[in-house]
Amino acid sequence: MQKHIQGRPLCPEEKYFIVALKQYFDRNRKMFSVRDSSAQMVADALDIGLATVNRIMASYNKDPVSLHENPQPKGRPAHAIGASQQEIVRSYIRAANLEGKFITLESIRDLLPADSLGKSIHISTLARTLDRWGFEFGKGTRTQHLKEKDYVIAARQRYLRKIRNNRSKDGIMIRPEVYLDESYVNKNHSNDFTWFFGEDGPWIQKPTGNGDRLIIMNAITHEGWVPGAKTVFKSLRKTGDYHGQMNADIFQKWFKEKLLPNIPPNSFIILDNASYHNTLSNSSSPTAACSKKRIQNWLEANKIPCSADCLKAELIEALGRLAPEPIYVIDEMARQHGHDVVRTPPYHPELQPIEKQVLE
Repeated sequence: MQKHIQGRPLCPEEKYFIVALKQYFDRNRKMFSVRDSSAQMVADALDIGLATVNRIMASYNKDPVSLHENPQPKGRPAHAIGASQQEIVRSYIRAANLEGKFITLESIRDLLPADSLGKSIHISTLARTLDRWGFEFGKGTRTQHLKEKDYVIAARQRYLRKIRNNRSKDGIMIRPEVYLDESYVNKNHSNDFTWFFGEDGPWIQKPTGNGDRLIIMNAITHEGWVPGAKTVFKSLRKTGDYHGQMNADIFQKWFKEKLLPNIPPNSFIILDNASYHNTLSNSSSPTAACSKKRIQNWLEANKIPCSADCLKAELIEALGRLAPEPIYVIDEMARQHGHDVVRTPPYHPELQPIEKQVLE
């Protein structure tokens, strides 16, 4: 037997040689006058590890034929489900969710081919694979149903009509369209993966933790980001939605000082329905969200009789029949500068191109 090279798997002949030598030392151990075990004597004689000798002997004693098996490849074993199946599963889950179908592990398993022995993939294996691929199992949101409510359909149609009317027959914008939004990022946000020299180790000089939360406001046109419109400020809280750190005063200050002076004349300013976008003007009629007293005062001021014991629900009912569209503060500010504000319909973030951009 040649000198064994560390790391190279042993072939069946070498394993049987180790077994034969171990059995020889077992029979003749007394004549060598040593205290070492027979396995240790084999390891010393062949310059191999004691654990290797013990492992081969254990396999031989359990099943002598097992020594003929090919050595198992070293390193991380291959996954039972290859990465090539990931896109098939992703496409199925997306399509099923869009159609409102109920998705189970069994239905996903039916998409995947059986193994070499014709057996289906085990459910637990599939669950671990989906977790490794980044899929999650949780309570879904039914925004597709909300999108089809009557008031949302009407708002969507009004929005699309305004956008279509702002296009010429060649698809060119008649008036510039300005899309604005807010988002946040943590100060220490970065990719944890980096190149490094093996002897130095993966140490990098980066701060730990997420760091301060920074709120970003910006606007975009078809030509790119609006110059001078970007504003970044530190949030006072690190928990909850970033909307909790926004308010009407902050937004209106940015809208007046950073946005309006920097956008093209006669623009359409397009935004969503965040509460701080929709602060009522003092000259506006109230909405259902206003206090009962404000609604009652408005009805009385407009000679609409209502008794003192009316419930708020009754006042809202009268308001819905008689009140005009509400007037918002930023709409008035925009009109003073020759612009108009257009709001996207609820549950339609895909109609905001800025949602798909990465803030610079």
